[in-house]
Amino acid sequence: MSQLLDHVMKIAERPSPVMVTGQGSWLWDRDGKRYLDFVQGWAVNSLGHSPRVVLDALQAQGARLMNCSPAYYNEPMVRLAGLLAGASGLDQVFLCNSGAEANEGAIKLARKWGGLHRDGAYEIITMVGSFHGRTLATMAASGKPGWDDIFPPKVHGFRKVPLGDLGAVASAITSRTVAVMLEPIQGEAGVYPAGDDYLRALSALTKEHGLLLIADEIQTGVGRTGRFFGYEHAGIAPDIVTVGKGIGGGVPLAALIASSRVSCFQYGDQGGTFNGNPLMAAVGCAVVETVARPEFLKSVASNGSYMMARLGELAAELGHGEIRGRGLLQALELKGQDAKKVAAAALDHGLLVNAPRPDTLRFMPALTVSRDEIDEMLAILKTSLGV
Repeated sequence: MSQLLDHVMKIAERPSPVMVTGQGSWLWDRDGKRYLDFVQGWAVNSLGHSPRVVLDALQAQGARLMNCSPAYYNEPMVRLAGLLAGASGLDQVFLCNSGAEANEGAIKLARKWGGLHRDGAYEIITMVGSFHGRTLATMAASGKPGWDDIFPPKVHGFRKVPLGDLGAVASAITSRTVAVMLEPIQGEAGVYPAGDDYLRALSALTKEHGLLLIADEIQTGVGRTGRFFGYEHAGIAPDIVTVGKGIGGGVPLAALIASSRVSCFQYGDQGGTFNGNPLMAAVGCAVVETVARPEFLKSVASNGSYMMARLGELAAELGHGEIRGRGLLQALELKGQDAKKVAAAALDHGLLVNAPRPDTLRFMPALTVSRDEIDEMLAILKTSLGV
């Protein structure tokens, strides 16, 4: 097996365990070691590993129709589009395969709209520290440090401002500006919330200037924050919303959602071989219908508050920093310790956590995580912080 690993392209620094089985909040490697998973594929497995509702949807739809080409309507495609339109209050949905693809579509749609309605305006204001994907355009849109220098020449048309600085956004607006794009919580940067007041002020500013507001909900959407969409906490109404990760409950699925006034793609402007295929769309329907239940979202919010309080107690006890985030997307700021080394120690002790920054641990458990599992995570984490 070790020789076979050499054939996997080296695009990430992966530890040695090879995972073979998952159930709920737990993973097992090929040696039988069990891990408590508080990464969940970077918030992808919204209902945990191999949830019954996803398995049932795959089996039922797989026996009927897996792919009939996006040149035709199919029943799960239509149903999922309706569910997402209803949840967002927007009108039209383009189903795709990944968050990067959804964000790329949002950029294209905004530029198309700017060409039609704002004299060819195409620039999009994005945030320092943001992460919108790994295509050339979404990398250019992202404010991730160091990304301006790789894969030149970069796609132009993005102006970056500090998150939370409304004055900087206002100063960056020109006649070429068509939209402002941001995440309600910057996950990859270390879990930094934009803040409800800021989102409300930003929404008002974009309306004042006739700009589009694009909410990148790839990580915060589909229940992660205790509301179906993260922007709902601020009570705003974006023009374009993107979702990915958790919407598929473990399978590749994402969506671009837009208001009717913005939905200006013409035939041939957008597409994709697997986009809206019945198999993935059926899973998306099952996930959305599960997560959108008020009692489910209430449980996410409650368990999120519990985890934040317990993490805060641990941080205070051990002399670490703040707890950031909302719902079941949280981060612990470390003081005097290397987050990567702590995450490696946690792996050795049977806990999966993510270190997006040298001083930050990120927690993205399944939305179905139990309080007992949160307590077990904290016990292992405390041990791991002793490295």
